[in-house]
Amino acid sequence: MPVYVDSLEPPPNPNRFDEKAVAGKKIFDRECSGCHTPPYYTNAKLTLAEGFTSPSEMMREYDILPVSVKTDPSAALKTRKGTGFYKVPSLRGLWYRERYLHDGSVTSLEEPFNPGRLDASFVPSGFKGTDEHRALASHEFGLLLSNPDREYLVAFLKTL
Repeated sequence: MPVYVDSLEPPPNPNRFDEKAVAGKKIFDRECSGCHTPPYYTNAKLTLAEGFTSPSEMMREYDILPVSVKTDPSAALKTRKGTGFYKVPSLRGLWYRERYLHDGSVTSLEEPFNPGRLDASFVPSGFKGTDEHRALASHEFGLLLSNPDREYLVAFLKTL
């Protein structure tokens, strides 16, 4: 990680690393740590926007995950600076952020793990775009967790 990023100090975290967070860390280590690797909680790699195929020479030259987390390609492909990639974000400081996912479509840490968000009738709590009802099909990781496991994972994420 760059020295600058390492030097950033977040505000003091009010969330305690309690029993739920301990259980959540185990779930995180099993489900999430491949892409959101401690201590920065990112692997700093690029991931493909949905529908984008990277040229093979780029795959060899850059640190690119060969999978897509189905992130909406709008910003990555349909803008002047669009590259077709998204960078795996750091999860540090999630507890004091107000918007989540690449487009700010959800406003709580619980919402990305709600399986109901895959339904076309879902109403996101954050950015809605041109249609209030829409499925949020990106980043499907964690959607198959049990309700208690989701609660534990969120408790852990709030401690980062």
